[in-house]
Amino acid sequence: MARTLITSAIPYINGIKHLGNLIGSQLPADLYARYLRARGQEVLFLCATDEHGTPAELAAAKAGKPVAEYCAEMWEVQAHLAEGFRLSFDHFGRSSSPQNHKLTQHFAGRLAEAGLIEEVSEKQVYSNADGRFLPDRYIEGTCPNCGYDKARGDQCENCTKQLDPTDLIEPRSAISGSTDLEVRETKHLYLRQSALRGQLSDWIDSKSDWPILTTSIAKKWLNDGDGLQDRGITRDLDWGVPVKRGEEPWPGMEDKVFYVWFDAPIEYIACGAEWVDAGKGSDWERWWRTDKGADDVRYVQFMGKDNVPFHTLSFPATIIGSGEPWKLVDYIKSFNYLNYDGGQFSTSQGRGVFMDQALEILPSDYWRWWLLSHAPETSDSEFTWEAFQQDVNKDLADVLGNFVSRITKFCRSKFGEAVPEGGSYGPQEEALIADLQSRLTAYQTHMDSIDIRKAAAELRAIWTLGNEYLQSAAPWTAFKTDPERAAAITRLALNLIPFYATLSAPFIPDAAKTMLTAMNADADWPEDAASALAALPAGHAFTVPDVLFSKIADDAREEWQTRFAGVRT
Repeated sequence: MARTLITSAIPYINGIKHLGNLIGSQLPADLYARYLRARGQEVLFLCATDEHGTPAELAAAKAGKPVAEYCAEMWEVQAHLAEGFRLSFDHFGRSSSPQNHKLTQHFAGRLAEAGLIEEVSEKQVYSNADGRFLPDRYIEGTCPNCGYDKARGDQCENCTKQLDPTDLIEPRSAISGSTDLEVRETKHLYLRQSALRGQLSDWIDSKSDWPILTTSIAKKWLNDGDGLQDRGITRDLDWGVPVKRGEEPWPGMEDKVFYVWFDAPIEYIACGAEWVDAGKGSDWERWWRTDKGADDVRYVQFMGKDNVPFHTLSFPATIIGSGEPWKLVDYIKSFNYLNYDGGQFSTSQGRGVFMDQALEILPSDYWRWWLLSHAPETSDSEFTWEAFQQDVNKDLADVLGNFVSRITKFCRSKFGEAVPEGGSYGPQEEALIADLQSRLTAYQTHMDSIDIRKAAAELRAIWTLGNEYLQSAAPWTAFKTDPERAAAITRLALNLIPFYATLSAPFIPDAAKTMLTAMNADADWPEDAASALAALPAGHAFTVPDVLFSKIADDAREEWQTRFAGVRT
């Protein structure tokens, strides 16, 4: 049995995530995990909250709570919302876990032994108003590259350019807003990424199947300007993984913690240990160490483009530099941005629709379908309420929902709540089955290669074939003169429902479950269309399901447009 390890970028703990975050990592990862499980693969799907660093401290301070308490509460919130969106994690962990503390310190010790960590005296911004050094992300200002006025001191989220705090125009403290800043000397540990540049370059060059977005970003960081730079892995903070050299103290680093971008990716691995310690699985090392069985695992990561540099360079540098047989990623599926109604989604600015708000107004399947069918794979895409209403009403209500409702209600009225017998399939049915087989093959091909929009388009086309067949074959008309013919049409159409449910489950799991339950059918992935459409024999009982999808009315859409036009307070 094939084994696939899947991780989605771990979300920051600083508040509820918006729909752009969701489609940028967790939701497509869930789609892929559900698909592979349905095809019989063994899957380990891991995610966690990213709890260290500036965002956690600032959010906790704003909430008036100790940072550990705040993080524990927000983990509960994010786990609940993940469940609401039906994200099928095998484990949803925490980067503040003891397992991640231990593993992060272990990696630091190994890197130090390999001569890949250097102690550097550097100048760092100190805020007189706050009485503390300000880590990069505690400093905001205008990006010198694109002019974005809320760029952080480590990276501009608008243009993704890596920055130093001193690069910013008109820098200010993110804590107090004070511009009373000065530069003082402090010591930090640096990961000597530059020493691994050749190995990283060769490794990236070997990934010829990666998306262009992934490799182009990685190679830009490798080759632009002076090439790959060494990167600080410690910060002057209270909250985080204490700096240790394995299990030993690190002289001179007693009051520092590891930089969040050093410990956060290590949480992917630590999350496996958490999964075992939580009693959900066994032997996490067979997924993560090639000397313990992970050599037959395919490891796939999902993330937004702003996370690509850290997952293609910094995290692999940590793994390669350790000299230990840890599993490196095989495929990175990266995404562009989903924009919101003419601007950007933004957690920090509270702009857009957030996960809790989305679930308050509509069930998760509505959002899952629209987001996945518009996944920003090759370019940025945009959420508008008009497009959302139009696509939900057309795809989910008019095509899929209408098909299920029409044929089950027709059968109940003419034949009862059981698959009718009689009649035989003719050229029309044979043509439909042939078309469905072709579409099924294409759908699987797109899902295997994680071409999400193409897979969604193929699934939509599969739904449409059923509607077109029903409209053309018209069993309600045939019943008047040839009940046997009507029975054959109805029997085939009813068999389409579990076929649709099984193929649709990775996208819309709740609706798929409703369809399967109504048809008293199992979710067996079809070997081929012909056998799948004979799964429900004559006499098989079913019930007419409730309406799968309600249409979005104009007044509801207008209300939501108005409600979400501003920013979240």
